[in-house]
Amino acid sequence: MSTESNGPLTGLRVIEFGQIAAGPYTGMLLADMGADVIKIERPDGGDGMRSWPPFFEADGTGSYSANFSSLNRNKRSVAIDFNDQEDLRVLKELCIKADVIVENFRPGVLGKFALDYQHLSIDNPQIVYCSISGYGQQGPYAKKGAFDVTIQAFSGLMSVTGEEDGPAVKCGVPIADFAVGLYAAYSIAASITKAKQDGKGTYIDCSMLGSVLGISALQTSEYFGNGRAPKRLGTAHPRNAPYQGFYGKDKPFVIAAGNDKLWYEVCEATNLQELYLDPRFSTQTNRAKNQKVLKKILQNVFVTKKADEWLEEFDQRGVPSAPVNDFKEALANPITESLNIMKTMNLPNGVQTPTIGFPVKMTGYEFEIYQNPPLIGEHNNEVIKEWLHPIVTES
Repeated sequence: MSTESNGPLTGLRVIEFGQIAAGPYTGMLLADMGADVIKIERPDGGDGMRSWPPFFEADGTGSYSANFSSLNRNKRSVAIDFNDQEDLRVLKELCIKADVIVENFRPGVLGKFALDYQHLSIDNPQIVYCSISGYGQQGPYAKKGAFDVTIQAFSGLMSVTGEEDGPAVKCGVPIADFAVGLYAAYSIAASITKAKQDGKGTYIDCSMLGSVLGISALQTSEYFGNGRAPKRLGTAHPRNAPYQGFYGKDKPFVIAAGNDKLWYEVCEATNLQELYLDPRFSTQTNRAKNQKVLKKILQNVFVTKKADEWLEEFDQRGVPSAPVNDFKEALANPITESLNIMKTMNLPNGVQTPTIGFPVKMTGYEFEIYQNPPLIGEHNNEVIKEWLHPIVTES
């Protein structure tokens, strides 16, 4: 396995003060593109996600967290005791040498150690410094702790997730953590370009709340447009129908007839041609308005055949449709395999595990895992030597 990447961010030096998900995910996105990402951890336990189950066990070499491994490939780990002045001196030198700092501590924590943007930018005016937090660096909730579920609740996202007559439900994927990670990585990449152009660094204040609201554009615009907060609709869509889940004779499936042509094909497939001319369903707006009635009519037909029969029928007619898979089914599906994003990762305890690699294809770059997830402090000597005491060869 190569320990270097040929990715588009190769040569970029990143210090990651990352805990749990949002910061580490941002760091991994940069590392996957080739950046040299140094994960700073405390020697007594490191990133809290290291203790999250499930664990990959190996005789004689201990256990390793599956969750931690999924967010920390392609990084190196340096352990720093923040109570040790020599460790802090070395850490500050590393930070000054960095092109990018990523951190997701509560606002003000790193400032206590003179490791905030205000201090580091004095010695490195080109530094790109990204702070990730729940509610932003200023305002009444700036120092309030946040996890994915609390941001899902506060942002309104939970209010539109779940069945219409049921309680608000948390999205099964920690979407607040990963949305802020994507926004952070995108903002960092843009700021790196700017720094190269004008020699000036950037401070990035990236909040989980703002990121979730940013990806909720359709819901916020619905509120701005009619003054009413969007509501839960289960699998249904507020402006389209039939665009939701149904049950076949054996299991659920989803169809998305998002325009009049596709709606016509649904009518043909179900032998309900009369619905196409029914004024209740003649336009997309009318179908959405009357979708409860429409769902009942269609469901009475869908239950007469197995889900796979309906899916085959809709595939032939070009109507977007899909089975409702669990992750075991999704990962084993030949369609997923055709994406070629499943990779094998070696862990420090010798265990090999499948993992989902960087999922975007780019010409001129082939994703690879060039650094296995690290042990705490595994790369202290290596990084200090490379970053602070490089060997200069005469040309």
